[in-house]
Amino acid sequence: MSAPLRNATLRQLATFHTLARLRSISQTAEEMHLTQPAVSLQIGILEESAGTPLLTRSARGVKLTEAGELLDGYAQRMLALWREAGEAMAAQRGMIAGTLRIGAVTTAEYLLPHVLLEFVKLHPKVKVKLQVGNRAEVTSALAVQEVDLALMGRPPSELRATATAFARHPMAFVAAPSHPVLQLAAPTLADLNECNLLVRERGSGTRSTVESLYREAGLDVAIGAELSSNEAIKQMCAAGFGVAFLSMHACVLELQAGLLVQVPLPGQPVERDWYVIALSGRAMPAAAAAFEAFLREQGPALIDQRRYQPTAATAPAAAAAAAKKPRARRSG
Repeated sequence: MSAPLRNATLRQLATFHTLARLRSISQTAEEMHLTQPAVSLQIGILEESAGTPLLTRSARGVKLTEAGELLDGYAQRMLALWREAGEAMAAQRGMIAGTLRIGAVTTAEYLLPHVLLEFVKLHPKVKVKLQVGNRAEVTSALAVQEVDLALMGRPPSELRATATAFARHPMAFVAAPSHPVLQLAAPTLADLNECNLLVRERGSGTRSTVESLYREAGLDVAIGAELSSNEAIKQMCAAGFGVAFLSMHACVLELQAGLLVQVPLPGQPVERDWYVIALSGRAMPAAAAAFEAFLREQGPALIDQRRYQPTAATAPAAAAAAAKKPRARRSG
């Protein structure tokens, strides 16, 4: 009797791993550029080689058996190792190639495209796979090695990882130009508590920062609305629904267009760091290592180029109106 999986191929494992992830034969066939019968045939041959069923089929899709779950873990690691081997061989020839797998928190998606464009110009053989999510989702993707690098504002304490700061991250309170808070001579954090404060979900970088600002000022923060999307916050803020605390990277266009205005609080914008994070003790693929080095060396300048810089043309209309007709700051 031959050993299980003796005749299994990487192609079969790749098809099986894709099916385990998508749980759909039709979607697997589309992603693998195969016909559905070809997918079923490869899975059948792999099951025969394993000597046990790897999945069960139903009208709602497929479900892995206990043996299938076990094999999928090995398949994921074997395929990643084989991919790294190919990238290492390319690096031996002086060529950075392969897939750059990055996880980024939603706010980072506003600064990444420009950086990735410049990186790919240097390494045209590199393909980019970008996974965007909230902080918990990106941390989980890094932990299970779905991505090789993660970009976020605070390194995850729950992982054994190396975190390298590569750029500054400005954040500030913003409002619609017509918002009454901009008519105050010197608005304070206490004033903003009365302005329906719009913030991201708990655990996000901007939410943690705004809570820290209030805590340091000895105040409780009064959350007006919690939203899981920067875009939703910007739209509601521009409509006059409230004052928002946002990454300045996320609202450059709105500030330039005059749809949003930075609230003139002392010490604003608040500056933190952007970090690129990799798991400790794991050799990074060549493309990921090259991108990490690129972020350290060129990231600060590239990201600073995209930073909002107020000019006379973009000066807030509300501030001009306030200068003509000063009003006393609201008390109490």
